[in-house]
Amino acid sequence: MKLATLRNGRPDGRLVVVSRDLQQAVPADAITPHLLQALADWPDAAPRLAQLSDRLNAGQVPDATPFVPADCMAPLPRCFQWCDGSAFLNHGRLMERAFGTAPIPQFDTVPVMYQGAADDFLGPCEDVPLPDEALGIDFEGEFGVIVGPVPMGVTPAAALGAVRLLVQLNDWSLRALGPREMQSGFGFLQAKPSTSFAPVAVTPDELGPHWQDGRVHLELEVHWNGEAFGHPHGAEMNFHFGELIAHAARTRRLSAGTLIGSGTVSNAGRAVGSTCIAERRVIEMLEQGAPRTGFMRFGDRVRMRARMAPGDQAPFGVIDQRVVQAAPVAEVADRTARP
Repeated sequence: MKLATLRNGRPDGRLVVVSRDLQQAVPADAITPHLLQALADWPDAAPRLAQLSDRLNAGQVPDATPFVPADCMAPLPRCFQWCDGSAFLNHGRLMERAFGTAPIPQFDTVPVMYQGAADDFLGPCEDVPLPDEALGIDFEGEFGVIVGPVPMGVTPAAALGAVRLLVQLNDWSLRALGPREMQSGFGFLQAKPSTSFAPVAVTPDELGPHWQDGRVHLELEVHWNGEAFGHPHGAEMNFHFGELIAHAARTRRLSAGTLIGSGTVSNAGRAVGSTCIAERRVIEMLEQGAPRTGFMRFGDRVRMRARMAPGDQAPFGVIDQRVVQAAPVAEVADRTARP
């Protein structure tokens, strides 16, 4: 089944079931108020949501309405924990060169992961407000999984059984802030603004053979200001999602609704391009002696979609966003003060 969250003036939005072709939607109010609650009640909620999905896809829901991605929040607008890995080692090695850092010990055998901000995810068509172009605005195309409860010390194989939903995301980065935060030893904070998501979360069965070995076997196609930027394939993920989940749960439990990211989708073959600007800049430095591509400017747009084959329907829908300058702090304070 496919699930999305519509804006309704509340932080967690309104859960809807979406048709397989992403054309129709029906509210799930009679089953659960929002996706975070559905994940907490998954053994009861999932079969009922699946039944509604089957009826919708069979054309048996008379009150279905057109599905409008622009009305969507992130499928899971907020959660208790968001952990992002770096499971594509090609990208990680290139970033070591970009930041000029020493190789990370056991990089090939132990996943690298940081804990991001889980309280304010962005929907697929929202403008992305950021404070300053000089901070090195960059996009990062990824896949992710949303899990049910995970016990401490879970094995990678058992961890895959906790996967409830798959998502596609853009893990925005501010590259000028990254080196200092990495060198501090405490990891990213200011360098990682709110993450954006494609409109639809899908159960693994929706991808059929394109979900196997704990990996999303799809190309992730990226366009920047209308120009093709890259389309690397998710199958080259070195650590699968079971390994990432197990890494996050090595010393603690994970609650239902925890989100685990793959890190930037990246392939060793350079002909497929990249899903982030920083990676392209490192390749330019290696091949041409200096980076040629600048970072994003206010008004720029980025479009991302996973695809099964050229021209196919994007199973997660499309992220299509514009970067804008954030409102001044005083203006934000004035808005907050209004009744």
